Amino acid sequence: MSKPASHVPLLDKADETQATLNYAVKLQLLAAQVGFDWPDINGVIDKINEELDEVIVETHIPNNQDRLHDEIGDLLFACTNLARHLNIDPEQALRSGNQKFYRRFTALEQQLIQQNKTFEDTSLKQLDRLWEQVKQQA
Repeated sequence: MSKPASHVPLLDKADETQATLNYAVKLQLLAAQVGFDWPDINGVIDKINEELDEVIVETHIPNNQDRLHDEIGDLLFACTNLARHLNIDPEQALRSGNQKFYRRFTALEQQLIQQNKTFEDTSLKQLDRLWEQVKQQA
């Protein structure tokens, strides 16, 4: 009698050494191959809202870093799923978001320097106003 072939879990086909967002996409694509996926982005958006609600609930519980860690991970995974559904590379999207934030924050810092101000002597309301101005320019 022949020995049954050993089962290799489907998700083991994903290379967990790749960038974390890319690994998440690969896990999602593998699951989607067997039908475990939303048919459109509405389900993904609902999932993101559900995960965000769970994060909000966890923020109201003191000394809750482990649960917050888990829920933030779920939220990021769901956001990555949305990017996948929209054919957006999440690594590139986050890189672009980082660059945009860097550009805007640096411009805000330059505005403060031109006004002879520091972050410490500028209120959050004033910083927010400057941020909105910078967003229009950068």
